[in-house]
Amino acid sequence: MSLNKKSVDDINAKGKRVLVRCDFNVPLKDGVITDETRIVAALPTIQKLINDGGKVILCSHLGKVKEGPNEKESLAPVAKRLSEKLGKEVVFVGDYNVTGEAATKAVANMKEGDVVLLQNTRFRGAEETKNGEQFSKELADLADLYVCDAFGSSHRAHASVEGVTKFITAKGGTNAVGYLMQKEIDFLGNAVENPVRPFVAILGGAKVADKLNVISNLLEKCDTLIIGGGMAYTFLKAQGYEIGKSLVDNEKIDYCKEMMAKAEKLGKKLLLPVDSVTIAEFPNPIDAPVDTVVCDVDKMPADREGCDIGPKTAELYANAVKSAKTVVWNGPMGVFENPTLAAGTIAVAKALAETDATTIIGGGDSASAVNNLGFGDKMSHISTGGGASLEFLEGKVLPGVAAADDK
Repeated sequence: MSLNKKSVDDINAKGKRVLVRCDFNVPLKDGVITDETRIVAALPTIQKLINDGGKVILCSHLGKVKEGPNEKESLAPVAKRLSEKLGKEVVFVGDYNVTGEAATKAVANMKEGDVVLLQNTRFRGAEETKNGEQFSKELADLADLYVCDAFGSSHRAHASVEGVTKFITAKGGTNAVGYLMQKEIDFLGNAVENPVRPFVAILGGAKVADKLNVISNLLEKCDTLIIGGGMAYTFLKAQGYEIGKSLVDNEKIDYCKEMMAKAEKLGKKLLLPVDSVTIAEFPNPIDAPVDTVVCDVDKMPADREGCDIGPKTAELYANAVKSAKTVVWNGPMGVFENPTLAAGTIAVAKALAETDATTIIGGGDSASAVNNLGFGDKMSHISTGGGASLEFLEGKVLPGVAAADDK
């Protein structure tokens, strides 16, 4: 997959209608946005198109829209917040049809530098999620140019992400990526395809099954692969250790053995925990106080559960990061929602914050862990897409990236 894509800097938006697919899938509580990270992240691309004299038409999904169109999943609160952030009115088209007469009228009335936000694209149901031709064409009919800036949705071949681009191309328009997408491609794409070495990858999280292809792909690309989190215990069991009541995926033990053999064959370092923080019972609620005992991995009692990497492992992992030039991290090292069981994740975050390497955090839980622990500004790049960043690390082609025109 070519990563050399046309960006907003390569198009002339003056006087043109530009459809921008953003990621405004923000958390809402009683109609109020509780985390506006994604809105803030979209501003540079929108501002650039306004400054260039484009007619800026924004679209996005919000939520899963399982019960059909409804006010709770309307983008109205986003329009209000965007207006405040941009310091100018964002005209909201609340029509559940998304691209109907109301949208056509609003676009026809636009002057250069105006901004319109369309209703939630998932209000069109399967037409959006199954990449329907009709809806794709209706979206393209509103615009001359298309910009995709929704990395968090770029792994889905939906009408507003992928289908629309074919119709823009057919009318002689350009499909470009926004600044946010460009940054993801530059950091995540290049880390995997063209890393500055030594390249260390750190994988955590609960399940081996979620990261199967990532483990296999990264072993081919990195110099050292570090495994932590719940999925480390399946690897330890594959090595023949007693893991007590720890999380395990018995169906994946052979896969773990294959991966360990693959690492050896390729001459890669595969680092696994040497000690573990264990508990007798899982905390309820998850952040409740809990008594812990640190055990070496060859001495784990049968009646205890491993819930974080131990101090020796934390030191081992931190040292592996020190000499790296590129580090990619996806997934916490333990049950980081509990302050007592967050030490391993904190130690890794701290090691990344202190290194001179390019540090890339792959979305989801590791992104929230790094931000919540106050290390966010010390990382080179924190990905905005959980699933999309994982698929990038798997080496998959992302429809939203592939659909953009090559330079």
